[in-house]
Parts: sequence; structure tokens; C-alpha cells
Amino acid sequence: MTDRIVILGAGYAGLGAAKRAARRLRGAGARVTLVNAADRFVERIRLHQLAAGQRLPDLPLAGLLDGTGIELVVARVTGIDPGSRTVRLAAPPYELSYDVLVYALGSAAELDSVPGVREHAYTLATAGEAVRLGARLAASGEVTVIGGGLTGIEAATEFAFTRPGLRVSLLSAGLIGESLSARARRHLHRAFRRMGIAVRERTPVAKVGPNGLLLADGAELPAETVVWAAGFRVPGLAAEAGLATDRHGRMLVDRSLRSVSHPEVFGIGDAAAADRSGRATRMACQTGLPMGICAGDAVADLLSGRTPRRARFRYVWQNISLGRHDGVTQFTRPDDSPLDAVLTGRTSAAFKERIARGTVWAMRHPGPYRP
Repeated sequence: MTDRIVILGAGYAGLGAAKRAARRLRGAGARVTLVNAADRFVERIRLHQLAAGQRLPDLPLAGLLDGTGIELVVARVTGIDPGSRTVRLAAPPYELSYDVLVYALGSAAELDSVPGVREHAYTLATAGEAVRLGARLAASGEVTVIGGGLTGIEAATEFAFTRPGLRVSLLSAGLIGESLSARARRHLHRAFRRMGIAVRERTPVAKVGPNGLLLADGAELPAETVVWAAGFRVPGLAAEAGLATDRHGRMLVDRSLRSVSHPEVFGIGDAAAADRSGRATRMACQTGLPMGICAGDAVADLLSGRTPRRARFRYVWQNISLGRHDGVTQFTRPDDSPLDAVLTGRTSAAFKERIARGTVWAMRHPGPYRP
């Protein structure tokens, strides 16, 4: 009997898992199906560049899957039934049966944590959102980016670099780059000053309106274009299906990335929370790609009659671009806590570009992951 493997989501994690499982199970009679809402692979780590008006490589999934034997289904997932082991889709074939399911549906922008975000702010979680924001920026003289994490930092600096005449502001409820070392944060602020980016830290936003912001202290701040980069959420499909999830809806998985409630389901990428000594995995390409390769190996082990091996990966750095010619590479301990070691300037920018290109290469050739 043919084993049916269905992977939901073709981001860094899902595509890596599909190709790794297909390679390991080639000739074993397994059928691997990859389901994605769009027919293109999106370099999510470059979406700030797309919004700034830069062209990105076109990466059709069909081309990335050529020669793998993986079946591609372009459709939005609407539901999962673990009891019958089926997945419901919004387009043909409308339903898929599975023996093993890999849940890799990623994350989207958090639009409901603050009133007005959904109605009045622009986001950067998908290619469509980035294109929409780019069209808005082309007609704007000012942009306010809200969020002091990597997405907000990269967006604000990319906009300032690409359009020097654009007035750019960056607001954060806490410190900007809070997960970084003091040395790395100092470089960030030097870059902000050089680019003319107005920075406000410890400035929570209470509401986003059509013409500006209401701050938590009651002050009002005019804003022509607002970019919300202050959080991400995962789809509710796992929780709705009765799979064990944390309070944020991320699937709870064991050391081999299997659902703690449904062992025929694997969870990877942003949509899964693999515990690392009490800390959930960070939502990042650096997490998603190795998780995908580990999951592909685990699926192959399971269907070959072996106990799925424990997923092992560790953090090494955080790469942050500050326009095209500057950046910060924060080196980290395996648990993602920052070291004092950083790389800055053009060297860091070139390093991140090499990593980004290498990630696409890895999407084409997902070999074994060795931490």
C-alpha cells in the first residue's frame, strides 16, 4: 500500500520537509503531496526589499519541485480532520487523505492586538502585502513603522535607504532590538541617526486611526502611512482540529517534531512550538529550514519502520540588514541568547546576502542538516 504524506505549506520549513522526505523515500512507493495557497516560493526574509520597490527573483514552486516526484496542489487549507486523516481545501481536489501529515502553515501578521491595525495599517507578512505597501510608499512622503523587532528594523532602514526623501519613523513598545547585545543596539542607533530615522522607544500604541496614532499615554501622533510589524499570529487550524497547541495556537510537538496529541502529525516552522529548555522556538527562517529537514528525515524514518530521530538544531546568529550596504550580525549561544560578538557594516550586509542566497540554494538541494 502506498504511504500518503501531505505537507501543508511551502515556506522554508514545508518545502524543505517535502523535498527531504521525497529524497529519502524515493523508490519506497510513498506519495508526497505539497499543498500551498500560492504557486510561488516566497523569500519572506526579503519582503522588506519588495515593499521598498526592489525586484525579487521569481521562484515558481513547480520549478523547485522539478524531478522530485512531489505532487503540488495550489489551494488554501480550510480544515483538518485527524479522525478521518483528511485535509479540506478551498479548491480542487477539495480533500486529501493522509497517512502522515506535516503541518507547516507558517504565520501571518497580528492584526487584532490593537484597534485600527486591520483597517488602517499595512503589513509585511506576505508578498501581496509587500506589493500593496510598495504602491502606497510610492505615493507617500512619510511612513511610520511600528515594531522594534527584526521585521520593523529591516523595513524602516530599507525604506530610508531606498528613498532618501521619505520621512521614516520607527516606534517600539520596548527597546528596539531588545534581543540583541548592547553593542549591536549601539550600531543600530548609529545607523538610524545616519539615515535620519526618527526613533521612539518604550512608546506603546493604543490605536491606529486613518490619519495617525493614539499612544498609550494619550498623546496623538500624525502618521500618513503606518506599517505594523509588532507581532505575528499562526493559523487557528491546528487548534480547531483538536491538535494540542499552546496559548498562541502553535502546535505542541515532541523532540522528534511529532504532535504530542497526534503522533501521525508533525509540526514545523512558525506554526509549531518545539520546546527548547522552556523556550519556544523563534519564528525565523533559521528555525524553519532545519526543522523542515529534520521533519523530512523523521517522516522517512517513521515510514521505514524506524523510530523517528530526535530533531537537533541550534541557533548561531541573527542577521539584520540595514539597507543594502549596512547590517548587524548578532552571534548567539545555542539557546539564542546574544553573545557580545557582532559583525557590522558592509561585511555584515554581504554576509546576510550570502545567507539569503544560500537559503534558496538549500530549497533546491535540501541535504541532511548537521547542527
